[in-house]
Amino acid sequence: MSGQALGSYPTTRLRRSRAADWRRRLVRESVLTPNDLVLPLFVIEGSGVREPVASLPGVARLSIDEAVKTAKEAHGLGIPALALFPVVEPALKDDVGTDALNPDNLVCRAVKAMKAAVPDIGIICDVALDPYTTHGHDGLIIDGDVANDPTVDVLTRQALLLAEAGCDVVAPSDMMDGRIGAIRKALEGAGNVNTMILSYAVKYASSFYGPFRDAVGSKGALGVKGKHTYQMDFGNVDEALREAAFDVAEGADLIMVKPGMPYLDVIAAVKAQVNVPVLAYQVSGEYAMIAVSAAAGAFDKAAAFHESLVGFKRAGASAILTYAALDVARALTGRAS
Repeated sequence: MSGQALGSYPTTRLRRSRAADWRRRLVRESVLTPNDLVLPLFVIEGSGVREPVASLPGVARLSIDEAVKTAKEAHGLGIPALALFPVVEPALKDDVGTDALNPDNLVCRAVKAMKAAVPDIGIICDVALDPYTTHGHDGLIIDGDVANDPTVDVLTRQALLLAEAGCDVVAPSDMMDGRIGAIRKALEGAGNVNTMILSYAVKYASSFYGPFRDAVGSKGALGVKGKHTYQMDFGNVDEALREAAFDVAEGADLIMVKPGMPYLDVIAAVKAQVNVPVLAYQVSGEYAMIAVSAAAGAFDKAAAFHESLVGFKRAGASAILTYAALDVARALTGRAS
């Protein structure tokens, strides 16, 4: 190359840092490890049950004994925490979610079994009434809508019950106003000072929840109105910042943004505002899109999940709930399934 031609090139070449794998790893800004993952589990009655969820390839409803086995594997892979969602038998459901306050209900028994078997793994429990109600809504319906304050009273009692069962993190996902303050006050009053609150502060009314509702059996019950009167409108970001700020002020230790991939801008905006860790949920519809597309040959499944989860980290998420957590952790640690 002539001196004249060489002189026309810049002295800075950004491709230098991409020229070899070691260089790329050395300067990588966002890194994914098993420590960044939370595994959601659907728990069902029975023994030895692994019941596949048709709309969630690779995901199954697990009886408590099988969930304990999965908890042991997750712990061995370095996954810090599990998020439990009960699949409540239809006979136990009613209009007011009575079984949510039963100290011997499915999720309380699951928490006790998992903490006994794997005491060092974190257990996150959903605080909401939708698994327990015949109508599939997150609270008590009065005059045709979910009533905020009466629902908060029930959710507070549910959170206390879960904490007493051994749950490490209660996660109100209902989107009622004021429930974080009420739950924090109740937890402190009962001496549960180390129980964390993961607030689903920014939970949008989304089309991407469909497979989850299939998994827990609440999809067909919601009616025309859906959950739009309490979950957020997906066009709003400023509202998300207000929600997050209120919940941190009321005592939330962690903030959730849900869904995840279509809302990376919201994750970044919330992270820039609050002084607590922000978690994101790669929800069932997001997971299914990747899993189904990979099965059809569109791309490599492992690579796509890894890229998508690094995207959450890049946006500012401290951790991600994903149904792919086991597969991703196996890939990161080099362990076969």
